Amino acid sequence: MTRYDEHKVKHRSTMPATYGMEIELPVREYDGTPGNGHAQDREPVLMLHGRSVPELAGFDLAPVPGGDADRYSWAQALAAAHYDVFLMDLQGSGRSPRPGQMDDPYNTNPAQQQPVLVDHTIPAPGEPTYKSELGNAESDAAELATVVRFIRSQVGPGKKIRFVGWSAASFVMGPYTLLHPDEVESLFLLAPMFPPRGRWSGNTDDIFGRPPGVTSLPVGQPALQFGFPMHVTSKTGFKKALTGTPSLWEPGIDELAWAACMEDDPVASKWGPLTDGEHEGVLRYRNTYWWGWNSKTVPHKHDGRHVLGDRVPVLILYGELDRTANSPNPMPDDLYFSVPDLYTAIEGTKKLMFCFEGSSHSLVWETTAQAIHHFSKRWFKKGKVEGFSSGRYFRELDGNLIPLP
Repeated sequence: MTRYDEHKVKHRSTMPATYGMEIELPVREYDGTPGNGHAQDREPVLMLHGRSVPELAGFDLAPVPGGDADRYSWAQALAAAHYDVFLMDLQGSGRSPRPGQMDDPYNTNPAQQQPVLVDHTIPAPGEPTYKSELGNAESDAAELATVVRFIRSQVGPGKKIRFVGWSAASFVMGPYTLLHPDEVESLFLLAPMFPPRGRWSGNTDDIFGRPPGVTSLPVGQPALQFGFPMHVTSKTGFKKALTGTPSLWEPGIDELAWAACMEDDPVASKWGPLTDGEHEGVLRYRNTYWWGWNSKTVPHKHDGRHVLGDRVPVLILYGELDRTANSPNPMPDDLYFSVPDLYTAIEGTKKLMFCFEGSSHSLVWETTAQAIHHFSKRWFKKGKVEGFSSGRYFRELDGNLIPLP
């Protein structure tokens, strides 16, 4: 395992539940800079998690038995290619501080209490005592900005950062890149969540402003969607969601992924049913109100040039069988997601997209993870993957690439 450093980055919270509190955001760093490189030699990468799986479980799953122990650690793969890799957890996820509201199991989505918590964690369903979401687009952007400032203080203020985001990280890294293109070298989005008709200000003069009618935060409405601070998933539900082609999954990788999630949560790892005298744990994750990431905002220009695909090259990768980032059925605008629609919305020409045959939303834990690591290293170094700098392609299981219309 590559040596790493742990940082505690101080941040003044703008999340409504913890507003004004000084918290510490944990940031792990794998500095792969050759020798004793100076700041100007470092090539920074920042990796951000999605909605439910914390940072280390997603990007630094190691050691894994049966071969190269670090083969599922994307962070260590990039460090081995001489990048200075930083991994962060947003407030309420992973090793970051969780607002106290998350320690009350009754503050869970009421629809999830009966199947996930009743009979072991709580005796019966109950009403949340905190009746609003926790995170939002503004508080997430503020936390990302704090970590970006910290990284630039370490590697040099003139250095741009390569962003890597999985799943719902796109809601945070996408708008941030659009607003701060001078800080971002390139953007790699894995299975990105993108609602083409999602929430936005509706104001072309302030496209990243709050949605109409939102004068204060949290919103708390509609109650069925935002009237509670967190969601929960059982171990059974977590493993059931790991769909895709069975041959792409090593035996036991689902258990290791679950264990990594539990390791980062000393409270909810003690929830859930007992198995051999031990609680199997519950995966808890905050409820968040995002906006400003849709087909109206993605073509945003800065100084007369499109940000995405021009000032900042974009690589997108997703799985053929991903039904999380690609909604299979009609849904309300805010809940309908499409990765190909994101590619279409990017109006610059420096955009490249791959669809991996047989892969799911959880590509980081499939055997195709090694191909993802390779693609990211090529993209960061050359601005190309397998000789391509633009276009969209279907990657077959044997690695063959087929152009998509």
